[in-house]
Amino acid sequence: MTNWTLKKDPRTAVAGPVVVCVMDGVGIGQHDDGDAVHLARKPWLTMLSKQSAVTQLAAHGTHVGMPSDEDMGNSEVGHNALGAGRTFDQGAKLVEQAIASGALFAGEAWRELVERCVSQGTTLHFIGLLSDGNVHSHIDHLIALLRGASQAGVKRVRVHPLLDGRDVAETSALQYVEALERALSELRSADRDYMIASGGGRMTTTMDRYNADWRIVERGWHAHVLGTARPFKSTREAVETFRAEKPGVIDQDLPSFTIVDGAGKPVGPIVDGDAVVLFNFRGDRALELSQAFEQKDFTHFDRVRYPAVAFAGMMQYDGDTLTPKAFLVAPPQIDATLGEYIANNGLRQLAISETQKYGHVTYFWNGNKSGMFDPALERYIEVPSDRVSFDERPWMKAAEITDQVMSELRTGGYHHARLNFANGDMVGHTGKLESTVIAVETVDICLGRLLPVIAELKGALIVTADHGNADQMFELDKKSKKAQVDEKGRPRAKTSHTLNPVPFYIYAPTLPALRIDATVKNPRLANVAATTLQLMGLVPPSDFEPGLIAR
Repeated sequence: MTNWTLKKDPRTAVAGPVVVCVMDGVGIGQHDDGDAVHLARKPWLTMLSKQSAVTQLAAHGTHVGMPSDEDMGNSEVGHNALGAGRTFDQGAKLVEQAIASGALFAGEAWRELVERCVSQGTTLHFIGLLSDGNVHSHIDHLIALLRGASQAGVKRVRVHPLLDGRDVAETSALQYVEALERALSELRSADRDYMIASGGGRMTTTMDRYNADWRIVERGWHAHVLGTARPFKSTREAVETFRAEKPGVIDQDLPSFTIVDGAGKPVGPIVDGDAVVLFNFRGDRALELSQAFEQKDFTHFDRVRYPAVAFAGMMQYDGDTLTPKAFLVAPPQIDATLGEYIANNGLRQLAISETQKYGHVTYFWNGNKSGMFDPALERYIEVPSDRVSFDERPWMKAAEITDQVMSELRTGGYHHARLNFANGDMVGHTGKLESTVIAVETVDICLGRLLPVIAELKGALIVTADHGNADQMFELDKKSKKAQVDEKGRPRAKTSHTLNPVPFYIYAPTLPALRIDATVKNPRLANVAATTLQLMGLVPPSDFEPGLIAR
């Protein structure tokens, strides 16, 4: 049983609130022409970098629970580590292990799905992100599931791929489509009817999050379930047509499509008796589609037709609401987080971001739990995000977040606050360098407004990031580390996260002698939680990664 009471240690305590600011997607790059962080005018971050309490944190790979150090970090695992104070094996690694050991195929959820399709002669559908980005999904997981379905005797399979171009190269969709088509071709036989049925770009189709724009899920429903999206004879035809109609469009923004046969009929709408697997392992962009399949009293859009299907997620995406009810791999069990300790010690805390990252400072920070630990002691604020391409408004809602944080802190009612500026990540994902520079400058301006409030309240501000993105806006050659160029000699835009470390600054004007503890080797995101408690004058739990403040 957890002992929630934390002992006091005033040696590194500040009198005011301890605020953690996550500059989403702002890593430490190689200071070249594609590094938007380097190119940005950022006087306040430059000032912070000259403080004594400065270091950098690992935010990728095994440091955040991913399978290998070749795997980039992401906002989900980054906020899990920031809030948990420990590093847990994450979805990508857990799924990989479950497939390799055979545990996934021996599990009750998988067996029920395939037995339903085999016994009733119905279709098994797979919906999810088609790439090897390993942030929401991995194509290898999908291919393993397809092979497992064939071995189990499932005769009819339909795949509904969502095209990436966000966690991988921006126009790489067809290489993954071709790999999927090869796998399907290998499995097809006289009694195995396996093919692609529908799809679309991830930012237009199915993968909305935090209730930001249910129209995205509705488009996916029309493509996957109803089979009424724009018809094409193949995925390649759809992608090439969309690109020709809108030159410069990247994969994540491609419209929805439905594959039809020679008579113009959809080849794989989802109907009564079928089974559906959402093979994404990450929860934020999987929850809404799960709700559309599982909730009878559903009001977010007109489903037109609600088929009676067996539905399962790759993982359970929300442990509080038990969504979905059936899942193939158990998610990481993250307990006793920073937020839970703070609540159980009777201290008040604030969490705030705009819609795009609201769930990260709440759900993911709290160990994949959507509720509060103690509503009397917690306040969560969501600032609604714009519904436009983020390169068009790179300032996003940073100013509004800052306004609210300053107002809330000045009430004197909080011991801890956490906020996320989404700009560096969301604008970075568009691949637009100039807009991303503005995004970083916006965050810097907001920090400049927040710092005087921290000084006024005699508090402390930790500034860090959850992973890199804006720090590398061009695809780099692995050997030369120089930008790759296209056929016209232009640098190839990079829209995915990076493997770079992230900055870590502590601003605590009442503690001018504060230093980073040099004995903590290879610090990473999980060290932030204990550091936060140190500044609050509390002794961190013994199983937390150590705090970074020298005593």
